[in-house]
Amino acid sequence: MDGGGRYLQSMTAYPAGVVAARAASHRQPPRIKKVFGSSRSVRRRSAGVSLEKRIPRFLGTWLTLGFYAGVVTLGLWQGGHLDAFIRENGQPHHALARTLGLGLESITISGISQMRESEVLAAGGLNAKQSLVFLDVNDLRERLERVPLVESAAVRKLYPNELVITLTERKPYALWQHNGELFIIASDGTVIDLMQDERFTDLPFVVGESANVRSKEYFALLDAAGPLKGRIRAGTLVSGRRWTLKMDNGMDVRLPEKGAADALARLVKLENEQKILEKDVLAIDLRMADRVVVRLTEEAALARAESLKKKPMRGKGVDT
Repeated sequence: MDGGGRYLQSMTAYPAGVVAARAASHRQPPRIKKVFGSSRSVRRRSAGVSLEKRIPRFLGTWLTLGFYAGVVTLGLWQGGHLDAFIRENGQPHHALARTLGLGLESITISGISQMRESEVLAAGGLNAKQSLVFLDVNDLRERLERVPLVESAAVRKLYPNELVITLTERKPYALWQHNGELFIIASDGTVIDLMQDERFTDLPFVVGESANVRSKEYFALLDAAGPLKGRIRAGTLVSGRRWTLKMDNGMDVRLPEKGAADALARLVKLENEQKILEKDVLAIDLRMADRVVVRLTEEAALARAESLKKKPMRGKGVDT
């Protein structure tokens, strides 16, 4: 005890080992208990993320719409009125979305010159019974791009109730006759539509199997014809190998499989020097590089035969 009557040490006695262990615990940091065999499995939790940020955006809206749509559909189905409701108002989920102000009320279409707006709506399957929120823009884009006249389509939603469609059309490039039918085709040979519009009567005209996908070859021949280009009315692809040109007077010009441009240069020269296109000729064959073979009209052939009969032959005086 000290002079004040207080004990200098604790009255509780501890064994020596216990005292040493307590002292060591104050000197060493606590060890992390191993979990699943390794202390590395223990991870610190990151700073807490608010519940508001972890919940997907508009989750409450979607859950509400889903709940009410399910209730309405179940009620109509049990009452036997579902089919009649769909015919009048569309699918229940679309009808519910429209009541919430998310209907398909405005559609903006741009980029069309050949198609009509009604054709775009029909191709996309769009109508007033649908809602913007449940409209699948990817499916709509794919449906529009299946239209032959449409090269590409872009679709986007503008909430609450507007849909924007931007189309890139294929341009009518030529007319193609195949199996007795006449089609409008694009530059890549894609058939756009049957020829039913007089607006396209002045388009270049190709005939024959695969002539649609090789129409650019015909256009190159038109350019090679130079001053005779305006007199060429059509090109027929023969056996998939060579072209025969139909002139404005009905004459056929048969071109070789190779060197067609050179053959056209010969035709231009013949026209300049002999006016061959003005003669009574049905066809001009330019497939041989060293000669030109012509087929006369029936009248011209008879007249030539008569002139040969009247022409005297040398020798025995026999006429031919």
